[in-house]
Amino acid sequence: MSSWRSFTFCYYNSLFFIAGTREAAFVYAISSAGVAFAVTRACSSGDLEKCGCDRTVHGVSPQDQPTGFQWSGCSDNIAYGVAFSQSFVDVRERSKGASSSRALMNLHNNDAGRKAILNNMRVECKCHGVSGSCEVKTCWKAMPPFRKVGNVLKEKFDGATEVEQKKIGTTKVLVPKNSQFKPHTDEDLVYLDSSPDFCDHDLKNGVLGTTGRQCNKTSKAIDGCELMCCGRGFHTEEVEITERCSCKFHWCCFVKCKQCHKVVEMHTCR
Repeated sequence: MSSWRSFTFCYYNSLFFIAGTREAAFVYAISSAGVAFAVTRACSSGDLEKCGCDRTVHGVSPQDQPTGFQWSGCSDNIAYGVAFSQSFVDVRERSKGASSSRALMNLHNNDAGRKAILNNMRVECKCHGVSGSCEVKTCWKAMPPFRKVGNVLKEKFDGATEVEQKKIGTTKVLVPKNSQFKPHTDEDLVYLDSSPDFCDHDLKNGVLGTTGRQCNKTSKAIDGCELMCCGRGFHTEEVEITERCSCKFHWCCFVKCKQCHKVVEMHTCR
């Protein structure tokens, strides 16, 4: 229980100081999805007393379909995971009345994170029969790998919509700041503030900058020196590192390695 309280404390404090940028939108969405995913997985694994497999998924597909199957196995109880995520992750925003623009933004992105799982649920099947034949096929519903959820939300991050609060009747809603943009859907990420310049040190906005960051000289991706160092260039120095090498397995049962020393080039942003 103490570890759960520690997680709760760290979770809320890690999100509290983030401005309403598209980066914050992604953090809220992936955190909400992560809670739903972890709880659902724990339900299916039998690690939680209050939930188990989703028993609402049952029955047989129509017999006239050549790919007919029977629902069986342990379908992931995503409904429980989503409900838990809503009650745990959304509580801080709802305690404020969910009337501020930031609370509306956070609640929207929390829900978008959970929908990234819900909308990508898949059907997994197993064949049964003599000599590997598929006389009987049982199927169940399973969550996508969390990597897939992350990729979906990364695409939503790239296409996130800048919004502002507007009152329609007695209801406060978020609408695109640029009226020429189409309205966002429940699955899209939204943000209120432009992102700061992450290249330069700016403690006021919680930005550490990239000076001193280790980079990859040959990479053209985000870890490459060209991008990470923001055009400022980089330092190169030779450093000696120690690593395990010549590892051998000894019966029974341990692995013994030697300590090898080598000199490598290390690149850090100016």
